[in-house]
Amino acid sequence: MTIQGDAPVGADADLPVARHRAVGERRRLAFLWSVVGVLAAGGVWVVSTPHPGDVLPGLGPTSTQPAAAAAPAGQAAQPLTEAQSFNAERYFPGQRAYESDLYKARRTAARDGADCKAVQNDKTRNVLEKLDCQGWLGIALTRNDQPVITSITVLRFTDPAAAARAVQAVREHAADFEFTFPDGLVAPAAGVKPMAAVRVDLVGHYLTLTVSRYADQRAGDRPDETLSASTRSAAAVAGQPFMWM
Repeated sequence: MTIQGDAPVGADADLPVARHRAVGERRRLAFLWSVVGVLAAGGVWVVSTPHPGDVLPGLGPTSTQPAAAAAPAGQAAQPLTEAQSFNAERYFPGQRAYESDLYKARRTAARDGADCKAVQNDKTRNVLEKLDCQGWLGIALTRNDQPVITSITVLRFTDPAAAARAVQAVREHAADFEFTFPDGLVAPAAGVKPMAAVRVDLVGHYLTLTVSRYADQRAGDRPDETLSASTRSAAAVAGQPFMWM
């Protein structure tokens, strides 16, 4: 048999030109699928956008340079810093029951932030200026047995000495800090001074500002025993997560 150029031979020799092309196309597809099968046998085949240096573009980062964000295999992730972990949900989870003696409450609001001026009523001035306040969190606790709500504001400082220096300023300006209301409850009307019991405690390098009111925002110059007892118990609850820090 004489072979001329790329003329087909054997069983394919009698096929029309179109059939030759179809057979060739099927052979190319079969070869590609065999390559895919080999890749899949060695692991998961992931199609992705090309990366610089990829050997096979579209098959993921096949270059020899590792991705910058990838952690070494078997190595634990880096722990969060104190600033990163200082948030309301971490220290006062929504599903937790808050109890102290006869005091039983549930968390009804939570918020936090890095700028301590953000939790103050007047955003144009900072009563903690130059006192190294590093962040804050606020929660609302609502008593299960009585219509009393307690706002707890936790202020974080660089160290215990800085927190101690700020105690007097927080006590003198307790009314300048926002009251964290339960979700759906709004502040009283302008000019109304709700009856309230206030307490400020130093716990390590944190300060807790605890304020209790009645949910109906009833007015009064002095707190009654119910509000005072609620504030004492809520303050004890607020300090527990930071007692040994």
